[in-house]
Amino acid sequence: MLFKKEKEVIEFILKHLDLVEDALKTGINTIEKYLEDNISEAKVLSRQVRSLESEADIVRYEIRDKLYSGAYLPLLREDIYKLIESIDKVANAAEATCDFFLNQRPRIPGELKPAFFEVARESLGIIDNLKLAVLCYFKGECKIETVREHTKEVGMQESRVDKLEWDLTKAILTSPMDLAHQLHLRLCLESIVEVSDRAEDAGDQLELATLKSMV
Repeated sequence: MLFKKEKEVIEFILKHLDLVEDALKTGINTIEKYLEDNISEAKVLSRQVRSLESEADIVRYEIRDKLYSGAYLPLLREDIYKLIESIDKVANAAEATCDFFLNQRPRIPGELKPAFFEVARESLGIIDNLKLAVLCYFKGECKIETVREHTKEVGMQESRVDKLEWDLTKAILTSPMDLAHQLHLRLCLESIVEVSDRAEDAGDQLELATLKSMV
Protein backbone atom coordinates (compact mmCIF):
# COMPACT_ATOMS: atom_id res chain seq x y z
CA MET A 1 0.00 0.00 0.00
CA LEU A 2 2.85 2.40 0.82
CA PHE A 3 4.53 1.68 -2.49
CA LYS A 4 1.23 2.26 -4.31
CA LYS A 5 0.81 5.66 -2.66
CA GLU A 6 4.34 6.70 -3.57
CA LYS A 7 3.77 5.62 -7.16
CA GLU A 8 0.60 7.73 -7.29
CA VAL A 9 2.48 10.72 -5.87
CA ILE A 10 5.17 10.39 -8.53
CA GLU A 11 2.54 10.25 -11.27
CA PHE A 12 0.98 13.45 -9.95
CA ILE A 13 4.41 15.10 -9.67
CA LEU A 14 5.21 14.27 -13.30
CA LYS A 15 1.83 15.67 -14.36
CA HIS A 16 2.47 18.84 -12.35
CA LEU A 17 5.91 19.20 -13.90
CA ASP A 18 4.50 18.87 -17.42
CA LEU A 19 1.95 21.59 -16.71
CA VAL A 20 4.61 23.94 -15.33
CA GLU A 21 6.80 23.27 -18.37
CA ASP A 22 3.90 24.01 -20.72
CA ALA A 23 3.15 27.23 -18.83
CA LEU A 24 6.73 28.47 -19.16
CA LYS A 25 7.07 27.50 -22.82
CA THR A 26 3.77 29.21 -23.57
CA GLY A 27 5.03 32.19 -21.59
CA ILE A 28 8.04 32.49 -23.89
CA ASN A 29 5.70 32.49 -26.89
CA THR A 30 3.49 35.10 -25.20
CA ILE A 31 6.39 37.50 -24.76
CA GLU A 32 7.63 36.83 -28.29
CA LYS A 33 4.22 37.73 -29.75
CA TYR A 34 4.03 40.85 -27.58
CA LEU A 35 7.44 42.00 -28.78
CA GLU A 36 6.27 41.41 -32.35
CA ASP A 37 3.33 43.75 -31.58
CA ASN A 38 0.90 40.86 -32.07
CA ILE A 39 -1.13 41.77 -29.00
CA SER A 40 -4.21 39.72 -29.86
CA GLU A 41 -2.20 36.49 -30.11
CA ALA A 42 -0.23 37.40 -26.98
CA LYS A 43 -3.52 37.75 -25.09
CA VAL A 44 -4.64 34.28 -26.19
CA LEU A 45 -1.33 32.74 -25.11
CA SER A 46 -1.36 34.61 -21.81
CA ARG A 47 -4.76 33.12 -21.00
CA GLN A 48 -3.32 29.69 -21.74
CA VAL A 49 -0.50 30.35 -19.27
CA ARG A 50 -3.07 31.29 -16.61
CA SER A 51 -5.09 28.15 -17.32
CA LEU A 52 -2.02 25.89 -17.15
CA GLU A 53 -0.94 27.46 -13.87
CA SER A 54 -4.42 26.88 -12.43
CA GLU A 55 -4.31 23.23 -13.51
CA ALA A 56 -0.90 22.89 -11.87
CA ASP A 57 -2.38 24.27 -8.62
CA ILE A 58 -5.08 21.60 -8.64
CA VAL A 59 -2.51 18.85 -9.14
CA ARG A 60 -0.40 20.33 -6.32
CA TYR A 61 -3.36 19.98 -3.98
CA GLU A 62 -3.75 16.35 -5.04
CA ILE A 63 -0.08 15.73 -4.26
CA ARG A 64 -0.52 17.32 -0.85
CA ASP A 65 -3.50 15.07 -0.09
CA LYS A 66 -1.55 11.97 -1.10
CA LEU A 67 1.38 12.95 1.09
CA TYR A 68 -0.91 13.63 4.05
CA SER A 69 -2.45 10.19 3.57
CA GLY A 70 0.92 8.60 4.34
CA ALA A 71 2.95 8.40 1.14
CA TYR A 72 6.72 8.51 1.74
CA LEU A 73 8.50 8.47 5.05
CA PRO A 74 7.83 11.43 7.38
CA LEU A 75 11.47 12.51 6.97
CA LEU A 76 10.94 13.16 3.25
CA ARG A 77 7.26 14.07 3.13
CA GLU A 78 7.63 17.74 4.05
CA ASP A 79 10.62 18.26 1.76
CA ILE A 80 8.82 16.72 -1.19
CA TYR A 81 5.83 19.01 -0.73
CA LYS A 82 8.10 22.05 -0.31
CA LEU A 83 9.79 21.05 -3.57
CA ILE A 84 6.44 20.90 -5.38
CA GLU A 85 5.47 24.26 -3.89
CA SER A 86 8.73 25.77 -5.09
CA ILE A 87 8.19 24.41 -8.61
CA ASP A 88 4.66 25.80 -8.55
CA LYS A 89 6.08 29.24 -7.72
CA VAL A 90 8.06 29.07 -10.97
CA ALA A 91 4.77 28.79 -12.87
CA ASN A 92 3.31 31.60 -10.75
CA ALA A 93 6.22 33.83 -11.72
CA ALA A 94 5.74 33.03 -15.41
CA GLU A 95 2.05 33.92 -15.15
CA ALA A 96 2.94 37.19 -13.39
CA THR A 97 5.39 38.05 -16.17
CA CYS A 98 2.77 37.53 -18.87
CA ASP A 99 0.28 39.57 -16.84
CA PHE A 100 2.82 42.39 -16.58
CA PHE A 101 3.19 42.56 -20.36
CA LEU A 102 -0.51 42.35 -21.17
CA ASN A 103 -1.82 44.48 -18.30
CA GLN A 104 0.84 47.18 -18.11
CA ARG A 105 1.83 47.20 -21.80
CA PRO A 106 5.48 48.30 -21.43
CA ARG A 107 6.70 50.33 -24.42
CA ILE A 108 9.91 48.57 -25.41
CA PRO A 109 12.06 50.37 -28.00
CA GLY A 110 12.83 48.33 -31.10
CA GLU A 111 16.56 48.26 -30.39
CA LEU A 112 15.95 46.68 -26.97
CA LYS A 113 13.42 44.05 -28.06
CA PRO A 114 16.03 41.39 -28.98
CA ALA A 115 17.67 41.75 -25.57
CA PHE A 116 14.33 41.49 -23.77
CA PHE A 117 13.45 38.35 -25.69
CA GLU A 118 16.86 36.82 -24.99
CA VAL A 119 16.38 37.35 -21.25
CA ALA A 120 12.85 35.91 -21.41
CA ARG A 121 13.96 32.87 -23.39
CA GLU A 122 16.83 32.19 -20.99
CA SER A 123 14.84 32.86 -17.80
CA LEU A 124 11.69 30.93 -18.68
CA GLY A 125 13.71 28.33 -20.58
CA ILE A 126 15.34 27.31 -17.31
CA ILE A 127 12.49 24.83 -16.94
CA ASP A 128 14.41 22.44 -19.22
CA ASN A 129 17.24 21.89 -16.74
CA LEU A 130 14.91 21.97 -13.74
CA LYS A 131 12.66 19.32 -15.27
CA LEU A 132 15.64 17.07 -16.01
CA ALA A 133 16.73 17.30 -12.39
CA VAL A 134 13.27 16.56 -10.97
CA LEU A 135 12.63 13.66 -13.36
CA CYS A 136 16.03 12.23 -12.54
CA TYR A 137 15.24 12.30 -8.82
CA PHE A 138 11.69 10.94 -8.83
CA LYS A 139 12.05 8.34 -11.55
CA GLY A 140 15.05 6.90 -9.74
CA GLU A 141 16.87 6.28 -13.01
CA CYS A 142 19.88 8.45 -12.17
CA LYS A 143 22.63 8.43 -9.62
CA ILE A 144 22.48 11.11 -6.93
CA GLU A 145 25.51 12.75 -8.53
CA THR A 146 23.59 13.09 -11.79
CA VAL A 147 20.67 14.79 -10.04
CA ARG A 148 23.10 17.23 -8.47
CA GLU A 149 24.71 17.93 -11.85
CA HIS A 150 21.32 18.89 -13.24
CA THR A 151 20.60 21.18 -10.27
CA LYS A 152 24.03 22.73 -10.80
CA GLU A 153 23.01 23.50 -14.40
CA VAL A 154 19.92 25.28 -13.08
CA GLY A 155 22.16 27.50 -10.95
CA MET A 156 24.50 28.19 -13.85
CA GLN A 157 21.61 29.18 -16.11
CA GLU A 158 20.28 31.52 -13.42
CA SER A 159 23.72 33.14 -13.35
CA ARG A 160 23.55 33.62 -17.12
CA VAL A 161 20.19 35.33 -16.68
CA ASP A 162 21.74 37.61 -14.05
CA LYS A 163 24.43 38.65 -16.56
CA LEU A 164 21.83 39.35 -19.25
CA GLU A 165 19.79 41.31 -16.72
CA TRP A 166 22.82 43.42 -15.79
CA ASP A 167 23.60 44.21 -19.43
CA LEU A 168 20.01 45.09 -20.27
CA THR A 169 19.63 47.22 -17.14
CA LYS A 170 22.67 49.21 -18.21
CA ALA A 171 21.21 49.64 -21.69
CA ILE A 172 17.90 50.83 -20.24
CA LEU A 173 19.38 53.30 -17.77
CA THR A 174 21.83 54.81 -20.27
CA SER A 175 19.16 55.25 -22.95
CA PRO A 176 17.64 58.67 -23.77
CA MET A 177 14.25 57.56 -22.40
CA ASP A 178 12.74 59.59 -19.57
CA LEU A 179 13.17 58.24 -16.05
CA ALA A 180 9.58 56.98 -15.71
CA HIS A 181 9.93 54.95 -18.91
CA GLN A 182 13.27 53.56 -17.76
CA LEU A 183 11.87 52.50 -14.40
CA HIS A 184 8.87 50.84 -16.02
CA LEU A 185 11.14 48.77 -18.27
CA ARG A 186 13.28 47.92 -15.27
CA LEU A 187 10.20 46.57 -13.48
CA CYS A 188 9.33 44.60 -16.58
CA LEU A 189 12.80 43.08 -16.61
CA GLU A 190 12.56 42.20 -12.92
CA SER A 191 9.33 40.31 -13.55
CA ILE A 192 11.06 38.24 -16.25
CA VAL A 193 14.11 37.28 -14.19
CA GLU A 194 11.92 36.40 -11.20
CA VAL A 195 11.14 33.15 -13.03
CA SER A 196 14.73 31.93 -13.05
CA ASP A 197 15.18 33.12 -9.45
CA ARG A 198 12.27 30.91 -8.38
CA ALA A 199 13.66 28.03 -10.46
CA GLU A 200 16.97 28.31 -8.63
CA ASP A 201 15.06 28.13 -5.32
CA ALA A 202 13.37 24.95 -6.56
CA GLY A 203 16.77 23.52 -7.47
CA ASP A 204 18.01 24.26 -3.95
CA GLN A 205 14.96 22.53 -2.50
CA LEU A 206 15.63 19.50 -4.69
CA GLU A 207 19.22 19.43 -3.44
CA LEU A 208 17.93 19.33 0.13
CA ALA A 209 15.53 16.48 -0.60
CA THR A 210 18.32 14.61 -2.39
CA LEU A 211 20.67 14.95 0.57
CA LYS A 212 18.01 13.73 3.00
CA SER A 213 17.24 10.71 0.83
CA MET A 214 20.90 9.72 1.19
CA VAL A 215 20.66 9.58 5.00
